[in-house]
Amino acid sequence: MTDLTFAAAVDIAAAIKSKRISSREITQHYIERIQNLDESVNAMCVRVFEQALAAADSADAALARGEDLGPLHGVPMSIKESYVLADTPATWGIPAYRDNVAATDGLAVARFKAAGAHFLGKTNVPIDLGDFQSYNEIYGTTNNPWNRARTPGGSSGGSAAALAAGFTALEAGSDIGGSIRTPAHFCGVFGHKPTWGIVPMQGHELISGVPDADLSVCGPLARDARDLRVAMQIMAQPAGRQAVGWQLNLPPSSLESLRGLKVAVWASDDMAPVSADTQNRVQQVASALADLGAHVDYQARPNFDVRKAHMTYESLLTAVMSSAQPESVAEKTQARVAALDPADQSRDAVVTRAAVMRHRDWIRHNFRREKLREAWDEFFDQWDVLLCPQFTVPAIPHDHRPFEEREILVDGEQRSYFESLFWAGIVVASHLPSTVFPTGVGEDGLPIGLQLVSGPYQDFKTIEISRLVSEAVGGFVAPADFA
Repeated sequence: MTDLTFAAAVDIAAAIKSKRISSREITQHYIERIQNLDESVNAMCVRVFEQALAAADSADAALARGEDLGPLHGVPMSIKESYVLADTPATWGIPAYRDNVAATDGLAVARFKAAGAHFLGKTNVPIDLGDFQSYNEIYGTTNNPWNRARTPGGSSGGSAAALAAGFTALEAGSDIGGSIRTPAHFCGVFGHKPTWGIVPMQGHELISGVPDADLSVCGPLARDARDLRVAMQIMAQPAGRQAVGWQLNLPPSSLESLRGLKVAVWASDDMAPVSADTQNRVQQVASALADLGAHVDYQARPNFDVRKAHMTYESLLTAVMSSAQPESVAEKTQARVAALDPADQSRDAVVTRAAVMRHRDWIRHNFRREKLREAWDEFFDQWDVLLCPQFTVPAIPHDHRPFEEREILVDGEQRSYFESLFWAGIVVASHLPSTVFPTGVGEDGLPIGLQLVSGPYQDFKTIEISRLVSEAVGGFVAPADFA
């Protein structure tokens, strides 16, 4: 069974369908690993082992009757705590929602079950999904399997940690500021941020009936790019009233090699300088691509002012993140705005103003966003993908101080805690797809993941290229303590 611990979900499904193993056997195997090893990681914060074993038995019985339940027949998986799974809480790490237990499955969970999978449980998050780390008062702190003194990232930190530690076959998270991609980078797994709007967010919510938020997406994490593709085929379809009138038809991608691929490389930027180790890794991967016949360019950039583009993202992000603030918090923010110099265009001033943005102002930011999207369209008319960092450094140490007191050490220099949002957000505002893939460990023994970005609806392109690139540079490797 141990040879399947870190196998792709599609390979586990094939082993079950060929009767090499049973669904119960692989489910029991993951349960035992969680019971024996998760104490030091704390990834699987909600466990439904009895239900998982019952579902595994049902999958085995269906196979005995000659029934195929789908591409994930009998595969045990887990999912981010913020998704709705029947008879479990969806708290988003917020103590006030400790008893927010769902009566039925949400959309994403139901779709994975319809594809043959079943659930071992749910994985840990930061409070309100609002951090690069994953800890809260309800479930405690999740550690990185590569180094327990480091965070696995956030907000899908438990998702990435569970995959890296070999506790589950597949995961799903959410992303508005790197919440899928940063944990994938920190833990050495794959993560895909879909094009905005193609994966319904119903079933990823604290309360039902909430419309999909601007910028935010749901998407998969995995140890193999093939699993990202299958998971996207399951997740990315219209639902409800949308399904009445439109269908999704993402362009397929079936590359056999990287020869002739046109790759733009953005290795670092003054907006968010990355560590030398990270920058070197970008260049090493770019060189490997060139050796495999790709056309690589280190100077190509989209035609917009990078600083203004990032300010547009931050303004739109703050509008989303502050929309649920209590009235008392909003009033305090308004007071801060009133005290600002109207000419102050610093980052803090811009973000503070955005926190009390009028709808008129949001529309103006949306106009600026459209100019960015047009620039990206023109850029991807010339380039297949953009290769760039996901974060300025590998996994950071745990730091639970107030946000304003936190900093991140980049090659000995203390930098702003949220500066790394530049790399996550430069593609989010324009609703672009992005796949993070593992490239091996850096000088400090921690994984380095990079992201591949392409034009809107080219999700399968970034996923497929990530598969080919990761094969060339090594792909997923299990952390030594869990291998």
